[in-house]
Amino acid sequence: MAKHPPALLRRTSPRKRGPSAVGDTASDSFFSSEAASLYKLMAWLSPAYPVGAFSYSTGLEWAVEAGDVICPHTLSRWLTAFLTDGSGFCEAALFAQAYRACETGNDKSLFAIAELAAALVPSRERFLETTAQGNAFLEVTHAAWPCPALNRLDILRRGALAYPVAVGVAAAGHAIPLEASLSVYLQSVVANWVSAGVRLIPLGQTDGQRVIAVLEPVVAATAARALATPLEEIGGASFRADITAMRHETQYTRLFRS
Repeated sequence: MAKHPPALLRRTSPRKRGPSAVGDTASDSFFSSEAASLYKLMAWLSPAYPVGAFSYSTGLEWAVEAGDVICPHTLSRWLTAFLTDGSGFCEAALFAQAYRACETGNDKSLFAIAELAAALVPSRERFLETTAQGNAFLEVTHAAWPCPALNRLDILRRGALAYPVAVGVAAAGHAIPLEASLSVYLQSVVANWVSAGVRLIPLGQTDGQRVIAVLEPVVAATAARALATPLEEIGGASFRADITAMRHETQYTRLFRS
């Protein structure tokens, strides 16, 4: 047995800092801030966060029954269209707009964005999905991760608070960079869609991860486009996906709420 433990395992006394360590202190603070932001995002957008995301398929359940989605390839194509031309893009753009309105303290704009986010939802079940998750996210985050920005959304508790608006405001309120927040948000949305596909088609877990990997550049492109899109240009054109969300409302046998 070695006389001394490896360097990484040895317990050492704290390093004394002198004037020459100022740069190190700044670096430590920077990485601490980055780590704190990442920690919050991972907590909020984890499947364990109690917003009920696992209960929704965003119309994918009907698409599987109709034969539109039957394998990893068709799932990735479906989700690519949904991200680039449908609700995925709209949610990303609304997330960015809500973040910026909160960051600048423009409550009038924030409430207008919240109303638009609710109005753009194409079906009754999709409206239930985004508002139920939005209100659940606000309630849980109020309790566990409070910040003054969330108090400004209290007036919307009785109304229609869309999920991307709630998460965007929380990210701005905790000063988490917009680009990182939006990218992680979109990845979590994609992961939830793929999780539904794994259960519905069904697919193996490895195939599900392959689909998530294929969609990485699509998520990045959608986030970049959403960040550059003004409020008046937000919209989608994924008609088939919108129809599936409507058809799901009368689907005879269902596992999901949308």
